[in-house]
Amino acid sequence: MPASKLQPPGSRANQVQRGAIAERVLAAAAVKLVLVRAPAGFGKTTAMLQARERLEAAGINTAWLTLDRADNDVPRFLGGLAAAVAQLGLEPRVGSAHGGATGNGSAPLDALEALARDELPFTLFLDDAELIQEPAVLGLLREIIEHLPRRGQLVIGSRSLPDLGLGRLRARGQLLEIDAELLRFSLAEAAEFFRLRAGPALPAGLLSQLHHKTEGWITALWLAAMALERRGAADDFVERFSGSNRAVADYLAEDVLAHQPPEIRDFLLRTSLLRQLDAPVCRALLPRVDCARVLQRLEAANLFVTPIADPAGEPPSYRYHSLFADFLRAQLQREQPDDIARLHLAASGWYEAQGRPVPAIDHAIEGGDHPHALHLLARHAEGFLEQGRMRLLDRWFSAMPPERLREQPLLQVVAVWAQLFTHGPWGANAQLEASGCLRSGDAEVQAHVNALRPMLLAMMDRHEDAYDAGRLSLGRLPSCRPFADSVLSNAMAHIVSIMGQPGEAHRLLDAARRTQGGSSFNRMYTESVEGVLDLKAGRLRQATARFRMAVSATPHAAAYTHTHGNAWAGVLYAGAVYEANELATAEHLLNVYLPLARDVGLPDHMIASHRMRARIAFQRGDVDAAFELLTALEYLGHHRQLPRVVHSAKLERARMLLLQGHGLAARDELNRADDPAVWQPARVQQLQAHDVDDLLIGRLRWDIHFGDARAARPRAEAALAAAEATGSQHRALKLRVLLALTRQRSGDPAGAQATMAELLQQASREGFVRLILDEGPALAPLVQRARAAAQDSRRPEDPIVADFMQRLLAQYGSAALADDSEPAAAASTPGDITEPLTHKEIRVLQLLAEGYSNSAMAEKLFISDSTVRTHLRNINLKLGAHSRTQAVAIARRLRVIA
Repeated sequence: MPASKLQPPGSRANQVQRGAIAERVLAAAAVKLVLVRAPAGFGKTTAMLQARERLEAAGINTAWLTLDRADNDVPRFLGGLAAAVAQLGLEPRVGSAHGGATGNGSAPLDALEALARDELPFTLFLDDAELIQEPAVLGLLREIIEHLPRRGQLVIGSRSLPDLGLGRLRARGQLLEIDAELLRFSLAEAAEFFRLRAGPALPAGLLSQLHHKTEGWITALWLAAMALERRGAADDFVERFSGSNRAVADYLAEDVLAHQPPEIRDFLLRTSLLRQLDAPVCRALLPRVDCARVLQRLEAANLFVTPIADPAGEPPSYRYHSLFADFLRAQLQREQPDDIARLHLAASGWYEAQGRPVPAIDHAIEGGDHPHALHLLARHAEGFLEQGRMRLLDRWFSAMPPERLREQPLLQVVAVWAQLFTHGPWGANAQLEASGCLRSGDAEVQAHVNALRPMLLAMMDRHEDAYDAGRLSLGRLPSCRPFADSVLSNAMAHIVSIMGQPGEAHRLLDAARRTQGGSSFNRMYTESVEGVLDLKAGRLRQATARFRMAVSATPHAAAYTHTHGNAWAGVLYAGAVYEANELATAEHLLNVYLPLARDVGLPDHMIASHRMRARIAFQRGDVDAAFELLTALEYLGHHRQLPRVVHSAKLERARMLLLQGHGLAARDELNRADDPAVWQPARVQQLQAHDVDDLLIGRLRWDIHFGDARAARPRAEAALAAAEATGSQHRALKLRVLLALTRQRSGDPAGAQATMAELLQQASREGFVRLILDEGPALAPLVQRARAAAQDSRRPEDPIVADFMQRLLAQYGSAALADDSEPAAAASTPGDITEPLTHKEIRVLQLLAEGYSNSAMAEKLFISDSTVRTHLRNINLKLGAHSRTQAVAIARRLRVIA
């Protein structure tokens, strides 16, 4: 992580103090987010820097992170965040929420967890946030804001309005906005600015006129001051000054630039191509210039450059103000267009000699030197491929002229890999067919094609075709490319596991390990598939360990690089965390991986990630968000032409409607999801997304709650026997849950308790929690009776099972248990309500019936949490109810609500 990202630009003694803005920030300790937003040149960074100094003087801990376009890559952003959090003196807590089922503190979002639990006041500054466009990174920023502790604060500087849920923050009083109107210099500040520059005095009338014309735009005033210092005659200049837009800034910059000595002017133009100015790299562009001296001279003259604070002992570094850098590059294009390619090539060569291929390739591409970029890619592309750096590769290949790329068949096939794992199989397949690689006689190219074909088919949800193609491909191994051979073995291990051949899958995974060498991508892939097999066999703890290894497989930036390549391991790991009921951590992970899974288009991962996010939202009472996520999943399925994804969204919607008590709506949704073309193959194939959620289970669930539980019982028993016969213990556990409910509802309480006892024994050993809780409160009485029976038994109580049952009962809460223990309360309710319910109380009851939490109801009704609690107390008194669930049941019986 470059030190320049973690240090703000150096402050100058002659800066105008923005005391009012700093005071606003200092006084806004209760808000979560301070947004400093204005166009370029309004002094956002300076205002943030001065606010930081005031906060530190008040004893508040601060950290700084300057964002750039590369931070749209989630791993890089997380790495920068971790480094910034380290500045605050925070460290991940061993044995924290990331411990247990989720590891020992090496999870990707430990930095977020460390921020969320800090008890001391702190402020984290993030500058240049307008450069962040990646939804996954914006989702992480929303998570940081949402989970900040009471004394934590985020200050964001941005040219544009970031997509961070600002409306909700405004409504809660958790947002302070500092916009261009506040950042503009007042007339007094403009006068102070000219005084501090110690240039020619500007008469009050001319100063007022200039301030009016610039509208307090700081950069325009700064440029005008430089022009005035050169010209001397202020009257004529101010009179001709005619606006405050970008064109004025360009004119003034050109006016200033035109009067620099030739050596300085040439230096400014030629080095404008660099993102960071260090004397050695500048010397590569201007070998005859004393670049260190020129940089010092520019800094001393306060001209164009901003110093970057570096660690003690390191040579100083600088950067151009973005406004001037844009102007200088445009000027260079006008004046020296023939030199641009040479300058970029010089920078590329310097970075190449320093062993930094990423900026070397970037400069070659930006300079239009595609042959040299391809030369560098030919040396490094397969290495980046093995590391799983697919997004980086895709960005480079997207910038290449197609005719140039056609000259490099091996790079073409690498580009297909990058396209596959960033944008999905359909575009990658079209790219492969158009590339000519399928007909190439090059053995290296054919090695990659051999692995790509079954992988593409599997990701298109064509598993039978993938199986046939993969068998042919395996017959051609070994090839001259171990990476491709290992990918093929991993892909086929996954495919044959879907086809019900776990033994063959394990053999193929062993083969993949033998050929993966140092490929972190293949190591991630192997451990992910092995974890899927463990999970199907009911070994959740072992599967979690493998998924955790998989997300940590990439060596870059230690524990924070969990999204190189694709979202394969990330969604699986989030699923294991979710199953352990660590919902906050699972949600953090899904904020990273769901957008990646959506982009790549892996059907099972799209289904699983959206379903988990929807269930988390539903569980906390945000029903609207839950259904929105399912609608988004359904739309994705239609857009990608994946019927299984469409019908999976309908299946999950039916489950949520059922839990809300809407039996008819749930049945209709199940009927809409019932497509034989989708579910007939799913009965044969062991698809990861449908291990414990398919149409058969959805139908059983509905029959238990609203249909004929007695008729459902033999179907549940037959499905359980089939799952056990194929070794699908994860599925068998879910079916035991449903079988316990069918026996209870069909008049066999003893059989239900026996099934429940067996289920709890197995689930407790591996930590399956959501598998039980996701069936809703109907299971709570069975768990309570199992707990009572274990306590009454003469045999010693198993401490693991006892603790597990206690955790389940704590999650159900007293309301779910009271409904079973006090059925007479509802039954004895009179036929009429003694005191009528108000319209607001009826609306609260409707939201309560739909599963909304207190806080979600408060937000939806625009009232406080305490007002919601008052309404609920009144409702219970009027209905004679003892719990929320009873209140809903009574209201439905009396037809107060549907």
